[in-house]
Order: sequence, then C-alpha cells, then structure tokens
Amino acid sequence: MKDARIEKLADLIVNYSIEAQPRQKILIHGELGAEPLMAAVRRKCFQAGAVPFVIINTHDYFESIYQYADPEIYADILAPLKHFVETHDARVRIRGELNTKAASNVDPELVSKFFGNYGEITQTMLKREAMGELKWVVALCPTNAYAMDANMSLDEYEYFVFNACMPDMDDPVGYWKGVFARQQKAVEWLNRKNNVHITAPGTDLTLSIAGRPFVNCACKANVPDGEIFTSPVENSANGFVHFTYPTMFEGFEVDDVRLEFKDGKVVKATAGKNQDFLLRKLDTDPGARFLGEFAIGTNNGISQFTGQILFDEKIGGSFHMALGQSYPESKGENQSAIHWDMICDLRNGGAITVDGELFYKNGTFMIEM
Repeated sequence: MKDARIEKLADLIVNYSIEAQPRQKILIHGELGAEPLMAAVRRKCFQAGAVPFVIINTHDYFESIYQYADPEIYADILAPLKHFVETHDARVRIRGELNTKAASNVDPELVSKFFGNYGEITQTMLKREAMGELKWVVALCPTNAYAMDANMSLDEYEYFVFNACMPDMDDPVGYWKGVFARQQKAVEWLNRKNNVHITAPGTDLTLSIAGRPFVNCACKANVPDGEIFTSPVENSANGFVHFTYPTMFEGFEVDDVRLEFKDGKVVKATAGKNQDFLLRKLDTDPGARFLGEFAIGTNNGISQFTGQILFDEKIGGSFHMALGQSYPESKGENQSAIHWDMICDLRNGGAITVDGELFYKNGTFMIEM
C-alpha cells in the first residue's frame, strides 16, 4: 500500500524543487532504503513527461569499495555518476542508508581518496547549476538507521521527516513559497551589508560578506529547507568558533569541534571525538581550511538534533558554516573537494551583529520579517 505522504513528497520534489519538464533527463539515485521515495519520484517524472534514470546503491556499496577496490580505480567507479552530472538536466539525490556507521572502522585515507573524487563531481554540478544547465535536489527517505541516530522510533521519525518537509500537507508548495517571501526580507537586508560578528558561548568570530549575496533557500535544492546562506570573503574570517552539535561526515562522527581562524584560514582545530579525521580532512587540499559557506537556519519545525545534516543545518535558531567548496551563486571563490557543514546553536546567549547593528539574538531575527 502506497504511503500518501511519500507520494506528496515526491510531487513536491518533481514539480516544485526541480520543476521537471517533458523530455528532460533526470538522474534519481540513492541507497537501498530510499527505494519507496525513489520509485514515487520516478512515477512523478513520467507523469511530467520527463525521462528518469534510477540508480540504487546496494547495502554494501561503500563497504565493498573500501574493502576490495584499488584506490587507483575510484575515479573509474564514479565515472558513470560524473557522466550523468555532466549530461543530465536534473539530479535527485535521496538518502536512505540502512547503516549510518558502516564506514566507522574504515581507514580514513581510503574514505578521503574516494570522496576526493566525488568532490570533483560536486564541483561540476555546482558550476552547471550556476549556469542554469542543471537543477539538483537532496531529500531523505526515513529508515530505521536514521530513526535510531535521532533516538526515535521509526513511526516518530517518519512523522518528524514528513512534518519538516511538508508542514502544510494540504499545500506544501504554497507553504514553501511563503517561507521564501519571509526569508527574502532578511536576504535583502543583508545584501547591503559588509561585516558580520558572531558571538556565543565559546564563539567570537568576524567575517566579511562584502559583495557576497545571500541565497534564499526554500525547498528548491534541499528538502526540507529553511536557511539563508552566502560564501564569506575567503581571507576574512578571524576568531574562534565552538560547534554545538556533533557532525557526521563521510561516515565519521566528529564531536566538540573547535576551530580558530586567522585571515580566513583554520590555524587550529580540535575535536573531542575523531580529531585525527578532522585534521586529515583539513589537509585535503588548500581550500579545505577556508570557509565556503556561512548560513542561518530558519526552520523552527526542526528544533532538535537528529544526526542528519540535511535537517540539522536548518534548525531554527542556529547558524552553520562549511569548510571547503563555496557556491558560485553567492560569488564564492573557494575551491575544494570537501564541503563540510558544522552547526552552532545560538538560542542560548548567541548573537549576530552586522555592520554594528544587532541582526539576530538568541535564535530570533531582530529586524522586521
């Protein structure tokens, strides 16, 4: 029996997020646990007259690569995905992991090499998006693995996911258009500003947004959504930041991350868990120690940490920054094979001042929205 919520989510992805058109070539890919949503997205693509192609990773996809494949062929393994990203009109990535800890005991060097190649494909995707040649969206299908990470039952997690993606089940598109309109007020206010100062317990950081437009995110590239972001001026970050929540990256959980910046570059980094992995990733390439993104989460329907960055970075009352690759649409210039989001809660003593004016305090916008 089909889940009506999955059908509605698929409709939102196909007809709002990527706006599928007749004859467009659309790649749909994800893990085995995402099959119900991938199937629904494919049906919606057919109904729109588009041409979908589905790739489902088996449960041991990454494990088998790390255990048996020579790192010299990692690029060849990813060649089909590279081809799709270079030639298709849209990419729908649906997460559906059955085990989020599968890579926890893998040599981090192997993981870094594989995702180094994957990062090059991401760069191509972002460049084609900026030129208007490709639309992309990332979504998630609830699985027991994600539910366990969030300390929820599967039923509870399903409710959480669908409610975050479609707070108005009767008119999800209308809801997200309303979010866009509200967030646009903050975007327009910020786009005339230059200097940002962020303070919170363990955090005192300045950076420049001069000439860097903010982007309004309302379910076009991420489902769910609720954030505004830009790419900071590359050499501008100075100070230190303590990220409140753990972060999962490439299968590794890194907790209690503290970074110190000087002239845009991370000059000191510590973590309470997997610090060696953090330091390895910072040495991925020259751009890995610089910021590619500064963002504010606005989705008040996401109020708790779940271990899934797709949801956690949207937590209302938080900000996040990403090390590595920046976004062309926000005029970022940083290049890297990584884009690693890390989140800091601002709801308990946090503030953002812009050009000397209080913009955000304790998780609330101080300007008229």
